[in-house]
Amino acid sequence: MNTINEYLSLEDFEAIIFGNQKVTINNVVLDRVNESFNFLKEFSGNKVIYGVNTGFGPMAQYRIKESDQIQLQYNLIRSHSSGTGKPLNAECAKAAILARLNTLSLGNSGVHPSVIHLMAELINKDITPLIFEHGGVGASGDLVQLSHLALVLIGEGEVFYKGERRPTQEVFEIEGLKPIQVEIREGLALINGTSVMTGIGVVNTFYAKKLLNWSVNASCAINELVQAYDDHFSAELNQAKRHKGQQEIAEKMRTNLSDSTLIRKREDHLYSGENTEEIFKEKVQEYYSLRCVPQILGPVLETINNVASVLEGEFNSANDNPIIDVKNQHVYHGGNFHGDYISLEMDKLKIVITKLTMLAERQLNYLLNSKINEILPPFVNLGTLGFNFGMQGVQFVATSTTAESQMLSNPMYVHSIPNNNDNQDIVSMGTNSAVITSKVIENSFEVLAIELITIVQAIDYLGQKDKISSVTKKWYDDVRNIIPTFKEDQVMYPFVQKVKDYLINS
Repeated sequence: MNTINEYLSLEDFEAIIFGNQKVTINNVVLDRVNESFNFLKEFSGNKVIYGVNTGFGPMAQYRIKESDQIQLQYNLIRSHSSGTGKPLNAECAKAAILARLNTLSLGNSGVHPSVIHLMAELINKDITPLIFEHGGVGASGDLVQLSHLALVLIGEGEVFYKGERRPTQEVFEIEGLKPIQVEIREGLALINGTSVMTGIGVVNTFYAKKLLNWSVNASCAINELVQAYDDHFSAELNQAKRHKGQQEIAEKMRTNLSDSTLIRKREDHLYSGENTEEIFKEKVQEYYSLRCVPQILGPVLETINNVASVLEGEFNSANDNPIIDVKNQHVYHGGNFHGDYISLEMDKLKIVITKLTMLAERQLNYLLNSKINEILPPFVNLGTLGFNFGMQGVQFVATSTTAESQMLSNPMYVHSIPNNNDNQDIVSMGTNSAVITSKVIENSFEVLAIELITIVQAIDYLGQKDKISSVTKKWYDDVRNIIPTFKEDQVMYPFVQKVKDYLINS
């Protein structure tokens, strides 16, 4: 059980989304929200407050009479529920609810406490709104996508419930839930913010960390296959370059390979003084995709950590407009809804995950090209050369998928297009960036699945399964339970999908 209180950590956020922990609302939060709501209601009586008694966006110059102010909020929600494309998956939609719930709980938005209660119920009962991928420019936040969440809160629209897409009203009746009664500012407060891009970002970061771990595992295993020397991941070499991420990756590799009997020490071979030949039989250095793993994955690690920090800051921030300040008895107008922080971090994340994918693709090519590795048959073909194909077919998939990620890793952050009658004259495109990053992450799992199948085939060809490290042996056994050693050609797509699922869920 997680209590929404003063500050929600990323770990607690992930426990709710991925560990299915329930949410409770602290009384301090409810008091704070109620105080904000009552203050705004009284404060706005004889003042011009954006979105309370004015129109929205470029229509803010039009006063809304008191008798129409509640209907104004309903009009806003319904008119902006206009998304298109694929629905967000349940994890992303649930994360968006939690991010919005936490933001509104800060007491800077002037919403009624009933909003907080119902959002918590949606999370706890696994009711996820139908929210579409397309629609947000990330300027006044995720206006379109958050409108689909707000639409559910007023009892309209559609939700996913127990694996089915159903009308909200039906599901509320089943679960005994009542829609909120929109008050003075609920419409604007619910849709004006960065919670969808932030929620997707948290999901992306969770899986990016898994990808990084699998990339380290694969890199270590390939170093075992070729019986590489240990100095390129030594503490001494990597401490000579002052980057924390690089040093941490090298340390992970040392831990991973600590009980491998295949990794060699340079002093036992090339430093022995017995190498007198003109052309050395021992490989002096490995290819970059094996030797430069700390230098390549170090920036990936540091970027993931920085992205996580920015996301945690964002979902603990008031990111709508205007900001209600009970302490100073004031309402401040500004642009906290702007999504540039998340847009930039999602662009960074998709760039480094694409680089991680490129590393996997190059390592795969190394294994499949017998002229390069000099120890394995072409395409790690355990069957008859010329007659069987080994891993030849799936390499096309890995190459194609990596190329798609390279194209998708171009930044959204600098692709602002003015809209909203030029009221939103510079926008973040943060939601687009987050959605595209999700695709890049999925692509990476596919390439790594192909790489891992190739690695276990190579281990079997070389007869090394009793010599590899215990870490490598653990996932070797897991992959082999999915796809046994094969020599004859077989349909590969079911196995690739199952290994991909294993990587995602492990």
